[in-house]
Amino acid sequence: MTLSRPEVRRLLEENGLRPSRARGQNFVADPNTVRRIARLAAVGPGDRVIEIGAGLGSLTLALAETGARVTAVEVDRGLVPVLRRLVEPVGVTVVEADAMRLDWDALLGGGRWVLVANLPYNVATPLVADLLDRVPAISRMLVMVQREVAERLAAVAGDDAYGAVSVKVAYWARATLAGLVPASVFVPVPKVESALVRIERRDVPAVDPDVDRERLFGLVSAGFGQRRKMLRRSLGALVTPEAFAAAAVDPQARPEELDVLAWGRLAAAVAAGGELGS
Repeated sequence: MTLSRPEVRRLLEENGLRPSRARGQNFVADPNTVRRIARLAAVGPGDRVIEIGAGLGSLTLALAETGARVTAVEVDRGLVPVLRRLVEPVGVTVVEADAMRLDWDALLGGGRWVLVANLPYNVATPLVADLLDRVPAISRMLVMVQREVAERLAAVAGDDAYGAVSVKVAYWARATLAGLVPASVFVPVPKVESALVRIERRDVPAVDPDVDRERLFGLVSAGFGQRRKMLRRSLGALVTPEAFAAAAVDPQARPEELDVLAWGRLAAAVAAGGELGS
């Protein structure tokens, strides 16, 4: 069982609920779409799935159909009772919590988890970045986000969408676009197109773990904060000519030209006082 558009509208009306624009709520109301997402997530019996922003449970029910053990997180206290009635009978655990403030270690415990979620547009980028930084138990993700956000998460050096968050994702994981989702499958219908992103955590970060992460992402943030400028200008106060040379990074390059490995070399060279490899 999953929820059709008439069923989503009926549940909202019967329970006196309206999608919250402030929370970026757009409920998937198409059984084919949620089953497609569950299929692309490649989960089944024996898998532990965490869903964020479960809403009325349309995707939740499709995930439960696979035989996976599903935990659904929802912050909206108006939606939670409806969600519980729909999904707890099929074995789903519902947690009322704000995913941005959740104690993930306490919730997930040990082992490996898969995140599958239709993420609200207003929290998608910081939430994915935070989970990559702080929650290693989540070994892979399939998230539905605004198309522009999806392109940034999956971008590689040289892409128009490549930015600081692209470097963050590449540091921890490998990300690819897994498909588009039309606005017509949502209630209410959003004004933007959505896309699915598959994110698979690396066994070890892409950059040598001896490189200080705060220094690395500080450089990335400074560089992309003035992305139209050459690195020798945007990073001039942080990186010496000697460090650029030691890292084999052209100071006349722009930030979108550097992949995560080049950013890592630059951070290492700064730490070494521009004497990397000497």
